[in-house]
Amino acid sequence: MNAIAFLKCSAYQCAMAKPKKRYICQACGSVSHRWQGQCPDCAEWNTLSEDIPATVFSQKHDLSSGGRKVTFEPLDMPGAPLQRQTTGLEEFDRALGGGLVPGSAILMGGDPGIGKSTLLLQAAARVAKNGGETVYVSGEEAAGQVRLRASRLGLADAPIKLAAATSVRDILTSLNAMEAPAFLVIDSIQTMHSDTIEGAPGTVSQVRGCAFELIRYAKENGVAMVLVGHVTKDGNIAGPRVLEHMVDVVMSFEGERSHQYRILRALKNRFGAVDEIGVFAMAGAGLEEVKNPSMLFLSGRDEPLAGSAVFPALEGTRPVLVEVQALIVRLQSGATPRRAVVGWDNGRLAMLLAVLESRCGLNFSSAEVYLNVAGGYRLSDPAADVAVAAALVSALADKPLPPQSVWFGEISLAGEVRPVAHAGLRMREAAKLGFGFGVGPQDADSSDGINYHGIRQLGNLVDRVMASH
Repeated sequence: MNAIAFLKCSAYQCAMAKPKKRYICQACGSVSHRWQGQCPDCAEWNTLSEDIPATVFSQKHDLSSGGRKVTFEPLDMPGAPLQRQTTGLEEFDRALGGGLVPGSAILMGGDPGIGKSTLLLQAAARVAKNGGETVYVSGEEAAGQVRLRASRLGLADAPIKLAAATSVRDILTSLNAMEAPAFLVIDSIQTMHSDTIEGAPGTVSQVRGCAFELIRYAKENGVAMVLVGHVTKDGNIAGPRVLEHMVDVVMSFEGERSHQYRILRALKNRFGAVDEIGVFAMAGAGLEEVKNPSMLFLSGRDEPLAGSAVFPALEGTRPVLVEVQALIVRLQSGATPRRAVVGWDNGRLAMLLAVLESRCGLNFSSAEVYLNVAGGYRLSDPAADVAVAAALVSALADKPLPPQSVWFGEISLAGEVRPVAHAGLRMREAAKLGFGFGVGPQDADSSDGINYHGIRQLGNLVDRVMASH
């Protein structure tokens, strides 16, 4: 066989080679070329399943021609602006940025039993009672179970079109045969399946394909649609990560089972501010809106106690006052001291303790440190450093902080108190709730109605706390 014939034969064998198998993790979507019991990326067990081999396209599959021409429009082309539609739940609308946008796709995730279906059923009932066509499709519950919940919530008379279905083909066929609704709820996307895709409901390919078809329907018909998403044990939305990129808004419904409050948080919003929150309280008749969440997280403060500091947190554009509690327990033996944190970052507490020891000479190495954010609230604002430091020093010295005082500011590794965003907004909220004393960064704008003291170094905070009585 000459060289030319050998090369032709080799090329033909390569072209006819059997495509390699690949396995996709149903928990995180990572791709592996061999089956393993444990996913190497997310460490979940028995989640790898074989995927259909992708079609290998040759050069004759050229996409540069053969399609229909797309109409391009100028950016400043005049047109009717999209009008937001309010749901009737002010906290829900606030988290969305002002209400529902026609043609938007919203993905809502949350722990099982946190109240996602209850919240959406209440919102759907409000929209329906206000004259908007509303469709609620449940893939997890039968229609009778949804009616039972609606009856318990006092929403049995709401004109909602209810269906229990999981086939996307059946759902879209039914929706196309009727007038496009104003509000569509799909509960949940992990239970939907398409007969054009192999795999069980909830797999990566099914979730991606079903979400694409539903989102396309919402965009083409101007329907505001909410997709309910399951979450993993880490709190992330189950399924492919691309699902969060496909939708316009990603919302997280958070809360502790032991507390009545629930927080609806916008993690992504193409039509409004990110990190806006809506606060609800779980009651016997469903979720109730909390107009003043600061009063919810500060309830039960009768007299000042050592180790307690109030922090004016900022969630989006809403200031929320929360209580930070610290407890210091001295150890008599040589046991390793514990560091327990609830509601704050454990690594940031370790950094703050190191700064207090290095820059201020305080000794926490022989004591157990317990830190808690009251009410089950979770803090991510870096301005909480000063409040946490004030609570720690107060607990260490066993001296209560000045009554009706708030503390905020970011602390650097050098012990400097750095400015934070919207200091005036934080202090105005504190003054509105009756707080008359504030401690924070030196360069913060003062607010009328509150006695503000600016500090530059962490040592100034320690001196002020030690001198309090």
